[in-house]
Amino acid sequence: MIMNTRRLFKKLTKASIKKIHDERAQQQNANHSQIQQLFTDLQQNEQQLRSIYTNCSDIVFRSFIIEGQTKAILIYIDGLVDSGGIEANVISPLMQEADGKVYAIGQLAERKISTSKATPFNTFQECVEYLSNGLPILLRDQESTGLAFGLNKWEKRPIEEPVAESGIRGPREGFTETLRTNTSLIRRIVKSPLLKTETMKIGEYTQTNVVIAYIEGLVDTTLVEEVRTRLKRIRIDGILESGYIEEFIEDMPYSPFPQLISTERPDVTCANLLEGRIAILVEGTPFVLIAPITLFSLMQSAEDYYQRYWVSTAMRWLRYMFTLIALLLPSFYVAVLTFHQEMVPGNLLFSMAVSREGVPFPALIEALMMEVTFEALREAGVRLPKQVGSAVSIVGALVIGQAAVQAGLVSAPMVIVVAITGISSFMIPRYIAGIAIRLLRFPLIFLAGSLGLLGIMMGIIAIVLHLCSLRSFGVPYLSAIATPKMKELKDVLIRAPWWMMNTRPRFTGDYDEFRQAPNQKPGPERGGEV
Repeated sequence: MIMNTRRLFKKLTKASIKKIHDERAQQQNANHSQIQQLFTDLQQNEQQLRSIYTNCSDIVFRSFIIEGQTKAILIYIDGLVDSGGIEANVISPLMQEADGKVYAIGQLAERKISTSKATPFNTFQECVEYLSNGLPILLRDQESTGLAFGLNKWEKRPIEEPVAESGIRGPREGFTETLRTNTSLIRRIVKSPLLKTETMKIGEYTQTNVVIAYIEGLVDTTLVEEVRTRLKRIRIDGILESGYIEEFIEDMPYSPFPQLISTERPDVTCANLLEGRIAILVEGTPFVLIAPITLFSLMQSAEDYYQRYWVSTAMRWLRYMFTLIALLLPSFYVAVLTFHQEMVPGNLLFSMAVSREGVPFPALIEALMMEVTFEALREAGVRLPKQVGSAVSIVGALVIGQAAVQAGLVSAPMVIVVAITGISSFMIPRYIAGIAIRLLRFPLIFLAGSLGLLGIMMGIIAIVLHLCSLRSFGVPYLSAIATPKMKELKDVLIRAPWWMMNTRPRFTGDYDEFRQAPNQKPGPERGGEV
């Protein structure tokens, strides 16, 4: 009876919340549908806008007279406009003496104003939208139409090298927090008009611009429509970073594995666009989302494609090996010490027993203590200033590890295991994928301390089953090896030479299969060096 009451209460609560959201959405739609037109009286327009922007000290209302005949007002947000451009291209030309002709406000943009962009509007909603985006607006007496000028300008961070995705070889440019700068960086690389950028606004209060970028003809149209649908159904007060978008549009929100790639490198974004993926750019953040992805996309680095293919293949295999070490080594060590001592050679077992002679904790507690301490030191190093962060984390790990061994709290082999595990996790190119491996390490340690190697096998089976069920915008997470084909494996476990990778990876539906001409292998018979 109590359980049925709880279920009924949960259903009623969910229904009431949904009803509130629906009523709020209907109210917003009703407000948007009742668009108020501008008045012909300039004083009424000014009063209306001043009432909208009450207690907004950064809103500037600049009154002047056009050609000594008609009253006008220029409105803009201080700090979001080019003040010099306004003075030189708008106010000065309009305040000059009249030439005997009276021009309508639409003709002023053609004859008097020398800005590159002047957009007419006739509603208060458009007026507020232009002002919020930093565009100054001009209203004139006896006119129910205004002009918005493309003179927005604000302080922005210069283009710098990406911090989170550094490399030895490759472009050094990284995305910034300015959306149009980011789209221009992509357009500089992909110059084809088939590169499409669709813009939409998300967030009731922030009205954040979100751009969907894709190359027409390479991407499946159903995938583009799916991305549009998922973005349009987001209802939230504001979007401050692309992580907000990521959590709303992923297929399985409870999975520890990422289902979209975040990157701040234009070359990585363009490489994924050329493979038929979609990029989602969010205003105010340098991190761009890429969809769809597979598990093996997380193990690929941009530098793989700029080095010799055999070097890239060796590095890729090294990453796979150390990813397994980062996931399994602590749990395997705990399982062997707790249940399977017969697997260890006699001399090594004797040395480990001597090192653990004074340790008061079992291997499970010892491993958990060291792993939690190492993760805390790593997180502290990230949060500290750059000048001291790395030094504190490294020195802290050395000092605490040495002191713990001398105090007899942990054994020296356990410190070695935790250190190797920590170094291995740094081999994963994508930070978010490394976090997933670090989190899964702890349940595996518990299983190893409870059931030994059997528990580790059960954990591995559960992870593999989860990966098999995981999808990124409908694309299976293990699709590259689920139906193994030679042309699909050329960029998965190995990195084949560029002259062998003739086809694109297939994700969904129709796609342009070939990305280069066949038979381009270099050699003397094909014009190479003799």
